[in-house]
This record gives sequence, C-alpha cells and structure tokens, in this order.
Amino acid sequence: MKPASLYTPEVFVADRDPWRWCAVICAAFLAVLWIRLHIPSKIYFDEVHYVKAARVLLTMERPINPEHPLVGKELLAAGMWLFGDNPRAWRIMPALFGTLGLFAFSRLVWAASMRRLATVLATLLLATNFTWFIQSRIAMLDIFMATFAMLAFWQVAAAFRWQHQARWRLALAGVFLGLSMGSKWSVVAPAMLPGLGLAVLCIAHRGKRFVFSAKGAPLPGISLAEAAVWLGLVPLLVYFATFWPAFHYATRPVDPWGIVQYQGYMVQLQDSVTKKHNYMSHWWQWMLDIRSVWYLYENVDGTQRGVVLIGNPVAMWGGLLGLGWCLYAGLRQGRRDALAMALLYLVAIGMWVGNRKPVQFYYHYLLPGAFLMGCLALALDQVWRREDRWRWLGRGTMAAALAVFLWFLPIISAAELSGGKKSYVMWMWLPTWR
Repeated sequence: MKPASLYTPEVFVADRDPWRWCAVICAAFLAVLWIRLHIPSKIYFDEVHYVKAARVLLTMERPINPEHPLVGKELLAAGMWLFGDNPRAWRIMPALFGTLGLFAFSRLVWAASMRRLATVLATLLLATNFTWFIQSRIAMLDIFMATFAMLAFWQVAAAFRWQHQARWRLALAGVFLGLSMGSKWSVVAPAMLPGLGLAVLCIAHRGKRFVFSAKGAPLPGISLAEAAVWLGLVPLLVYFATFWPAFHYATRPVDPWGIVQYQGYMVQLQDSVTKKHNYMSHWWQWMLDIRSVWYLYENVDGTQRGVVLIGNPVAMWGGLLGLGWCLYAGLRQGRRDALAMALLYLVAIGMWVGNRKPVQFYYHYLLPGAFLMGCLALALDQVWRREDRWRWLGRGTMAAALAVFLWFLPIISAAELSGGKKSYVMWMWLPTWR
C-alpha cells in the first residue's frame, strides 16, 4: 500500500477511531485537575494580572492589561460570573478548556494519521507532559490560545481527510483561529501554516490556475481564493470582533475605527517589558527542557506547596528524537501526517527563535511542546509495530513518561510536601531546574 496522504481518503491501516479511549483519558485528566484546583487559595504567579483583569471586565469600568487580547480574560470573567469570585472559579475555565484542548489534539492526530495507537499515545503524552497539565490549572491565557488552536488544526486536518465536509470545516477552523489569536498572539505563526500549506498544494496541483480553480486536488470544489476567505479573512474578522467589549468601557473605551492602530499600541506595551526576570529563558532552553519557572513554592494553605513549570523530561527529550523521525518519514517516505506535525512544531518554535520580545518564559513553549508530543506519538507508533528487538522501546518510553508524571505530580499540582522548605530537592534532577 502506498503512503497515505493528508489530502486523500486513504489510510495506512484499517484502524477504528479510538475517540472513546481518548474521551476516557480526557475525563481522567479533568478529574486529576479537579483535585486541589482551588489550592493555592490565593492568587499566584501571573494570575495577579489576569484575575484582576477579569474582575474589571465584569464591571466594564476601564481598560486593564491592554497588552493582551480579550478572549482569555473574557473566559476567566465568565467563570467568575458563573461560579463567584473564588479560587476554583478563577481556574475552572482553564481546566475545562485544557480538557477540551486535549480532546481536540487527539482528534487532530486521528484526522492526520488515521492511526489508532498513535492517537491514544499522543493523548496520553500531552496529558502527562507537565506543561499542558500545569497551564490547565492556573488562571492564565495560554491554555485558551492553545485549545482554540487545537480545535482549528483539527478542523483543517479533517477537511483534508473527509473532503465532502471541507467547506464547513475550513470555515469553523477560521473562527477558531480568530479566537486563538484573540486569546494570545503566541499562535500567530502556526495560524498562518494551513493557508500557506494549502497555497503550496494548489500551486503544485493546479498550476497557473491555482488561485481560482476549484478542480482536483488538494480540495476538490474549493479554490484557493475561497480558502483564503475561510483561513485568512474569517480569522481576522473574528479576532477584531473579540474587541467588542473594549469599545464599551465606562472610561477610556477603545475607538472601534482605530482598532488596527490599537494593535500597534499593544505591541509597544509588550516590547516595553525589558526588565530581566529570574525565570526568563530562551527558545533553545525550552527545547532542551533545562529552564524552569517556579509558579509557587511557599507555605500556603497550612503546609509547604509548590508548582514548578518544567516539561516531562522523558516526553520532551524523546520528542526531539520523534521530531527527527517525523522529518525523515515525511521527506523520505511521504508520510504527510509526520511532516505536518513536524512543520507545526518547527513553525511554532520558529516564531520564538526570531521573536523580538525581550523577556520570554518556558510557558511560551506550551503550543510547540504539544506538537512535539504528536511527533513522539507517531514515532512510537512506528516502533510499536516493529517485530524485532526494538519493539520494547515504544512500550518502555510510554511507561517511563507516565511514571515520571506520577512521580512529579505533587510538585506540579500544589500537593502537600512533607519535607519542609527543602522538599523540592528530590525533584530537581537538573541544577537549572532549581
């Protein structure tokens, strides 16, 4: 059987959709999130910015935290409006959206690969790679950005896979891309990839008529011009529409006719943060998983607790090997699913390689790290299918990743630490994690 294409209905093997298994994993993920979601019972780390901003949004009093778009803060405010101004309510929307994003990621991997085992492994890897879990239990904006991104990429992959549904799926992807950018700008570069990729495929298959022709591959019945509406114009319209509340502040409302110029003001505010921070880091440190961010480490709620943002070393280091395999399989073996996942990772991390933002943190690796889990899952699936002595590597890697997650769970979930102020030492495998 020839390699399957992302834009043909062919599949590698006659696998059945494992959505039920993925749903069970997501339910378990939410259940673990829910434990101590209200702890610490006070605002911690960057919640100081976003919980405050959500409170002000509920009053529509004035602009606050204007350097970031509004969707994430609106969702935090919605949680507080529904459930009150309390610690669990601050974090309930991140927990729910983190779970939704995990499921959307599983759908993305399935639509791209049609491989049952790879899909289940990818879901498990993302659930236990530390960063997705930690960002799903803190009132910050990143998990909203990443979840809407996963929803969008799921729809794009499904549009290529099930082409009779392509039009409405591309339209839905455009809406989700707009909401993702409206949560945080960290998705801007990956958000451009579906449209650019489709343009390349249209040029390759349709020649000089690539802009307006709707005949043949990659998506029969849909021209590049139409796709540009769904994947270009719709995201921008949705993004600008998310600023609607900002037009109605009681004081200093944003001028709707100056909304484009307002984006420049937001850029200036982000670039103005130049003071060095103890936990600032660079993209290559994220890839190597050698720089942590301590969200919390103090005596709070009656005992010593901590939350350290690092990546699961088994998954993150193994993911780099998976990335290499995906590039090889994509370029040499025609594995479009592997190439797509690798490109998503490279574009997502590449945005930070050339980014002029002076102060960056490991949580910016949330989205690239998620795509890295997809790369690792596809590579492990390939190893798992082998009939030689290397087959154990797939099972061993997954077992190690899950075991490390369970070992680190107390220090990433604000659990009670029995060793006092030096409790953290047992988890500090690298000196740069301290």
